[in-house]
Amino acid sequence: MKKILFTFLLLVSAYHFSTAQEVIWHTDMTKASEIAINENKPVLMFFTGSDWCGWCKRLQREVLLTKDFEAWAKDNVVLMELDFPRRTPQEQSVKVQNYQLQKIFNVRGYPKIFFVNPEKKPDGKMNLNSLGSTGYVRGGTQEWLAVANNIIKN
Repeated sequence: MKKILFTFLLLVSAYHFSTAQEVIWHTDMTKASEIAINENKPVLMFFTGSDWCGWCKRLQREVLLTKDFEAWAKDNVVLMELDFPRRTPQEQSVKVQNYQLQKIFNVRGYPKIFFVNPEKKPDGKMNLNSLGSTGYVRGGTQEWLAVANNIIKN
């Protein structure tokens, strides 16, 4: 009986550890900005066409869904996804927010990733100071992370 209980507790703790390691992709820019300010991290804004953009899917597969990226992201950035799907339904408020940010950052192609430092003004408005941008980088996770580190460290 003790062995069964021990095995059960071990499995529960392993499950908790594995779920605790997952990264969170925010869809609300205000919330992501507040978290970034509190944690003193930049926001990684991922502009994507999740259900139609081949290069977006490739970037996700080769970089954004890897354990190396997840470990790096937890320490370095707050993740924000700005999706422009063609078939997947989206809340109207998310659509409006995403199109506004697309216009502000003049995004014309996907995938596009901007790194920004959010700053809350005394009047309560949020200012997004751009650190730089990138997209798909050939060579896999380590090559992409080298570009990202160069952007956020400068």
